Amino acid sequence: MLIEHPAVAEAAVAPAPDSVGLAVPKAYIALAPGYGPDDATARSILVHARDRLAPYLRVGRIEFFELPETVSGKIRRVELRQREIEMEGQRPGREYRDDDLRGSTPAS
Repeated sequence: MLIEHPAVAEAAVAPAPDSVGLAVPKAYIALAPGYGPDDATARSILVHARDRLAPYLRVGRIEFFELPETVSGKIRRVELRQREIEMEGQRPGREYRDDDLRGSTPAS
């Protein structure tokens, strides 16, 4: 469903640890040409997901990131999961959270 947004060229979802020891869905997004990794783009993608996905399927975080791929072009989700383990407790600079943007976007 994320791929239907015009700013999204590719997307992959991996679990990201949260503050209470659970996991939230996090989307890694490669942007389409002409779109920048900024607040407006992140807000637009999160609102798009909120409007089109059931609550249990929604991503809680997105990060603009060049997706790792195999030689055949498949996304290497294992690398994304490993990155989340290594980054636990840290917040990447290009990560946006639905909670951060919720106050500035209309609720659906």
